[in-house]
Order: sequence, then structure tokens, then C-alpha cells
Amino acid sequence: MIAELGLAALWLAAALAALQLYAGTRALRPGGEAVAALVRPAAVVQGLACAIGFVMLLWLFAITDLSVKLVAANSHSAKPMIFKLAGAWGNHEGSMLLWVAVMALSGALIALIERRLPEKTMLATLAAQAFVGLGFYAFLIVSSNPFERLPQPAAEGLGLNPLLQDIGLAFHPPTLYFGYVGLSVAFSFAVGALLTRQVTPEFARVMRPWVLGAWVFLTLGITAGSYWAYYELGWGGWWFWDPVENASLMPWLAATALLHSASVLAARDALRAWTIMLGVVAFSMSMVGTFLVRSGILTSVHAFAVDPERGSFILVLLTLYIGGALALFALRAGTVTEGQRFSITSREGALVFNNVMLSAVLAIVLFGTLYPLLTEAFDVRVSVGPPYFNPMGAIFVVPMLLVMTVGPLLRWRGDSIGRIQRPLILIAVIMLAALVAALALGEAGVLPLLGLALAVGLAVASFLPLRGRRLTRVPLAVWGMVIAHFGLAVALFGMASESAFSEERLAAIAVGDTARVGPWDVTLSEVLPAAGPNWTAIEGHLLASYAGGDPIALDPQSRSFWAPPQETTESALATRWNGQLYAVVGSDAGAGRWQLRLWWKPFVTFIWYGGMLVALGGALALIGRVIDDLRRRAVRARIAERRAEEAV
Repeated sequence: MIAELGLAALWLAAALAALQLYAGTRALRPGGEAVAALVRPAAVVQGLACAIGFVMLLWLFAITDLSVKLVAANSHSAKPMIFKLAGAWGNHEGSMLLWVAVMALSGALIALIERRLPEKTMLATLAAQAFVGLGFYAFLIVSSNPFERLPQPAAEGLGLNPLLQDIGLAFHPPTLYFGYVGLSVAFSFAVGALLTRQVTPEFARVMRPWVLGAWVFLTLGITAGSYWAYYELGWGGWWFWDPVENASLMPWLAATALLHSASVLAARDALRAWTIMLGVVAFSMSMVGTFLVRSGILTSVHAFAVDPERGSFILVLLTLYIGGALALFALRAGTVTEGQRFSITSREGALVFNNVMLSAVLAIVLFGTLYPLLTEAFDVRVSVGPPYFNPMGAIFVVPMLLVMTVGPLLRWRGDSIGRIQRPLILIAVIMLAALVAALALGEAGVLPLLGLALAVGLAVASFLPLRGRRLTRVPLAVWGMVIAHFGLAVALFGMASESAFSEERLAAIAVGDTARVGPWDVTLSEVLPAAGPNWTAIEGHLLASYAGGDPIALDPQSRSFWAPPQETTESALATRWNGQLYAVVGSDAGAGRWQLRLWWKPFVTFIWYGGMLVALGGALALIGRVIDDLRRRAVRARIAERRAEEAV
């Protein structure tokens, strides 16, 4: 009965989305006032209905109802509860239901609280949101029903992919989905503004919190996913330019550009057409990522679907949404006025330059991701990896980072480089000193050296906008910018250090033997069997000593799951302020020896510390913007009250 309730809720939500779309589009035409009142209530009830559908799915996974096909294929009665629940979105159908549920709830929230834009623009926005949601409802009901019953209940479930049975990854997909859905809201606002020709600073102020929230969630999701891949997959890397990794990076790049463009439009009434275009592009990238992960054209631990029919359905949706939005933009772009002008040497000019650089990096990543798929269609297999992405991306990332050190120091509208000459000289000297220090520490490639110098320079430059100001009076939004830029510098420092100074040791050693990597001496003390809720393992007990200090116990494992059958590697990490020792135990090498793989990765943790700082900066900026909006509303309300009193 639970599955049937969930499916009924999904059908009800789809019907309400259709009503919301009809009423919203009809209200834009003459004589449509009668149905306009239906749009907001339909959006609210639709959100509740879809949320109920997802709660029903969670319930089915919590009780392991093996009469439901999705539960039987992705759960197991022996799994811990957290992974039973994670199984609800650790698959194709469940993840799509989570996507559409968050999107429906977002639409409901907009309908409930947003009153700043002209009503017709809001109606057009909610109609656009319903149009996007309706396609996903059709996809779920027709092609990917999460509540489908089996003819006979299964005796036992197949279980969730063991690589996904990790507490970090249990929360990684939802954060990404929240980011993607935030971009769908920005897309709907952009379409609504185009339809009503209301591309104004107020429109940007309304859209900006959604873009900022999406950007924060995408940052957290990418950071968590990177760390999961680093410690769970056992290959010691934090980014491999995997197509599915790129599928999450591309929306983040577009959202970063959109965030800065929307901020300029909100504050200075400039970049109107650029903001609308980036709103379409950002959502386009999230749809491209959805197609890549769920079309079956990729083989990855992240890729859920292998059914070409589903891939074709998503491709049709992508073409419909993005093609329609681009066509609308082409038709209405002439009605979007230019906005206020500004000098090249201004903060707006720096933001435009960096947006162009971000767009170029986005194009590079998109091409590198899709090119192997295109060649494979002609039976030619190619691999595109770091030798392409790293140098090609650096062509645009390096000048972008250089401008980022200068941009926040410039004034709005127009400025001169001479006014900020002293800070520029300071940053240049610091970067040069960092470059010399990196060269003295050892041999490294050109890109890591540049990365280290830029990281140190950007770290210092990120705090320069605070000079001469009372810190207690600095707005939260400014603190958010400072912390986000500093976080980017910290992450860049970690990336460059890991690339420049990492050491690796692959050894086959017996119990009692010692292997050395970097400043660490690692002794294999014993190898024992171990067992968990749904796995058995070979566990190596290591004693690791840093520079002759006290030993630290490490216990890497090689696990064998039986639900479903699969072998995984559980790395062991010893973390210090200046880096991590990374240890992986392998199979029996014969003659009483065991395979052991060790890495010393200086400052690698700074990558994820930096990612968290970037997200924290975004969160502070979001809180600051919300507080500012509430204050403006309160001021407007007081002014309205005074005028009403004076009129009396």
C-alpha cells in the first residue's frame, strides 16, 4: 500500500504541475486573470505531494519492502539503516525522484514567500518551473517508475553498490541535487524575466539567493565527492577528470559565472543579457550532467542507468528545455536593454573578464568530456585526461586568478591601476618570493609552481579589501567574498603542493618489515581477517612513524562484500598539519609477503579545507544578502505605513 500511495502522490504532483503550467501561461495573456489565482496554490500543493511521494520511497527502503523492484535491486536486509535510506537515492529512479521533489518544494517556497517581482513575472517563473518539472514527472511515471512492484517478492535484495556504502557518499548526491535544483530555479527566473521583459536589478536580487545557495551546495557536493574518491577508491588521487566528475564541475563553473554576473546586475544594473544567458547555460550544464550519468553512455560507479530508452528520454527533455530557452533568448534578446556602462578598469570589468575565462574553461571541460563519446560512435576509442585538461585549463585559469587578486580592489564603474599600485607591487613581490621558495624545496613542474605562487598571492590579496575598514562593520556579504577567495587560495595551494611534492612507494613486504616513503617509516606488524555487517576483509596492521617520532597505528583493509558480491579497498590515513600518509593493503604476494602501497602527500588536506572555506564564504554571503533584503523590506514597510498615516 505504501508504494501505491507514493505513486498516487507522484501522479497528483504531475497533474498539479500541468495545472500550474496552464494557469501560469494563460495568466500572461489578456483575460487570464481568472486563473492566475490558481498558480501559487498549485505550486504549494504540488511540492507537498511530491515530497510525500519521496517520503513513501524512503519508507519502503527503511522497511526493506522486497516486493518493490527498486528496493530489491538496491537494498538488502543486512545493511545498516543509514545505507538502506541512502539506497533510496543511490540509484537511477530514486535519484530522479529526489531531484524532482526538491525542485517541487523549491517552487512551493517561491510561491509562498516571493512578492518582490511584478506578479506577471512571478507567474511566468512558476509556469517555467512547472514546465521543467512536468518533463521529469513524465520521465518518472513513463520510463523510471520508482514504485514498480515485482510479480513475486524477492527472497533477498541485491544490495547497494559497496562503493556507495559510505557515510560521506550518503550525503554527497543530495547536496549536488540541491545545487542542480537551485540552478533550475535560476533558469525559471531567467525565462520568466524574458517572457515579461523584466530583466531588472530587482529580478537579479530575487534570483541571486537561489544561485548562491545552489553554488554553495555544488561546492560542498564536489568537495565531498572528491574526498570520497580519494579515500575510498584506493588509487590515491583526488581528481581524475572522470566524465562524471566533470558533469558536476561544469554546472559549478557556470554557476560561479552566473553568481558574479547576477551580483553586478543587482548592484549596478549592468550585464543584463549576460546574466540571462548564464542562467540558461548553468541549467543546461546540469541537464548535460544528468544525461551523461543516466543515459547509459558512461560506465562509472556514479552512472545509474544503462537503458538507452531512458537516455533518449532525457536527451529529448534536454533539447526541449535548452533549445526552447535559447530560442526564447534569441527572440527576446533585442528587448533586453544594455544597462549601465562601465570602464574596462573597474570591478565590473574584472568580473566580466573572469566570467569569460570561466566560460572558456567550461568549454574546454565540455569538449574534453564529450569528445571521447563522439569518437566512440565511430568505433574510435580515445582517452582525454590530465595531459589535455591541465594545460588547456591553465591557459585561462592563470589569468583569471591574476585578475581575481586585483578585481576586489577596483572601484565600481571606473578606476585606474595607479590608485592600487602599492597593493599590486606587494602581491607581485609575495608571489615571486613564493615561487623562489617552491623552487628551493625541490623539482616541480611549471603548473604546480605557478599554482603555488598564485595561491600565496591570492591568499594575501583576498584580505586586502578589508584594509582601512572597521572589521565589525564589514558587511557579511563582503566577509563571504573574502573567505571564499581565501578558500580558493587554500585549495589551490593544496592542489599544487600535492602535485609538486607527492611521493609514492609500492612494496611487497613480510610481517615485521619496514617500508619508507617521504619522512615516514611504515612497519607491517600483522595481517588478520576482519568482518562487518555485510562484508569480510583482510586487514593490515601498520605502525607508521613520522621522522623517527612515536608510531601511529593504521589499519587498511581489502574488503569482500556479499550483497552484492564485490571487492573494495579501504585506505588508511595518517593526517598531519603538513600532509597525509596514505596506505593501501593489497593481496598476498607469496612467500609470506603482502602488497603495500604508500603515498606521502604534502598539504593535500588543504584541498578540502579550501573547498569548505569556499562554501562557508558562500553561506555567509547568502545570509548577508537575506538580512539585507529583510532590512530593505522593513524600511519599505515603514515608509508605506508613514505615507498611509499622512494620507489619513
